[in-house]
Amino acid sequence: QLVESGGGLVQAGGSLRLSCTISGFTDDYAVGWWRQVPGKEREGVSCMRRGKTYYADSVKGRFTVSRDNAKQTLFLQMNNLKPEDTGVYYCAADHGHCGAMGVPTKLYEYDYWGQGTQVTVSS
Repeated sequence: QLVESGGGLVQAGGSLRLSCTISGFTDDYAVGWWRQVPGKEREGVSCMRRGKTYYADSVKGRFTVSRDNAKQTLFLQMNNLKPEDTGVYYCAADHGHCGAMGVPTKLYEYDYWGQGTQVTVSS
């Protein structure tokens, strides 16, 4: 079960760190973060598998994905946030590889999804 936390309201330029419990999902799984805004499809933000990390172009240099295996937690450190980063952020996991980031993702492409956490960035 994936459970996200850490969302909230922040001003542009601020930071947030999202967390997701990933109990049972080893490093062989693709685990990562997707975001969705009303009226648009869910898009990949960042994903990691076997030590390799992948990012959407829009967040490169600002967001960092990491995992703490001892705490069985996945993190997304988000710095220099922009209003366009606003959305519901979902944690997901899959037996396969990380897909392309920054593009729409169908729910069936990943085996497991969390319930989401809202991130709102004000200008």
